[in-house]
Amino acid sequence: MWSKKFVRIVKFVMPCFLLALLFIYACPPEIARPEKQWQLHYPDSWSEPVYKFDKNNKLTKAGFELGRTLFYDRRLSRNGTISCGSCHQQFAAFAHIDHPTSHGIDNKLGTRNTPPLFNLNWQPAFFWDGAVNHLEVQPISPMQNPVEMDETLANVVDKVAGDTAYKRLFKAAYGDEKVNSQRMLKALAQFMGMMVSCNSKYDKVMRKEIGAEFTQSEANGLVIFRNKCASCHKEPLFTDYTYRNNGLTPKFKTDSGRAVITKQPGDIYKFRVPSLRNLKYTWPYMHDGRFNELEQVLDHYAGEKFRSATMDPAMQMRLYLTATERKDLLAFLGTLNDKEFVKDERFKDLTGQTLQSDHPHSFDKK
Repeated sequence: MWSKKFVRIVKFVMPCFLLALLFIYACPPEIARPEKQWQLHYPDSWSEPVYKFDKNNKLTKAGFELGRTLFYDRRLSRNGTISCGSCHQQFAAFAHIDHPTSHGIDNKLGTRNTPPLFNLNWQPAFFWDGAVNHLEVQPISPMQNPVEMDETLANVVDKVAGDTAYKRLFKAAYGDEKVNSQRMLKALAQFMGMMVSCNSKYDKVMRKEIGAEFTQSEANGLVIFRNKCASCHKEPLFTDYTYRNNGLTPKFKTDSGRAVITKQPGDIYKFRVPSLRNLKYTWPYMHDGRFNELEQVLDHYAGEKFRSATMDPAMQMRLYLTATERKDLLAFLGTLNDKEFVKDERFKDLTGQTLQSDHPHSFDKK
């Protein structure tokens, strides 16, 4: 039989215990479990990212929102007409489908297709030629490129520093109103680095989620892919991040690819192997945007190619596929499209809207 003293203790302690549990599970995750709220979430099967959010650039809600505001601000260009988001559109998996090559300030066109932005923390170098090898430095190039944003970094800092709304954002992110290029670039890296695409049908099947399974055609296509394509487009990111000459006839004779950076003859006409994720959204294809349809891409690999000294050995042989095999391969590639990513509210352009996030729990793993 319990003593009266023990019963009194239980009566006092139990309500407090229950109240504590209610607080933990009822409060928003950023209050109750802050250590899980601001983390980069990705599948367990993926490798560690190259770029990490650590003490040098700690991921925070305020830093992310500052980066998002900068990403969509057209004032970062010389005449206020082009933002990062102008050429990297969310519905296109942050690529640009309106033009084969980049379309920038004063309607100028570049010589290369705008690459999509996702899974950037795993990317060891950026652009088709690997010109930049750090996520925080990457935005400087389009800002200063004369056919993209055509502005100087110093002018961008001055514009941002002169805006009272930005001062509030910088104070929220960094503790004071000081605006400099380092803080700007770190905030942009937080926004872009959180663009993780890992919820395609392929991903869900690999995670063995309930109800997720390939059709027979998709399963057949996966086998074909692993036999014919995986040497360059390695799972699960579907690229090996190398630079290869895939036998395309040069469209712009002055663009020698990776050799523009390395100045090495062995790198002429080599371009970065792109990821095959989100192909539904990121057309046109190839570094110069010459193909609008995936069937055209397969036709290229099945046909004669432009022969040169740097042509990749894997491209020497034609890709022979029957009509059924081609259909199955395309079916599998369709499983790499991440509809959740292109509709993710976290990355939405909030220009002209409140800067306060409407989704306080948006960084929780779904």
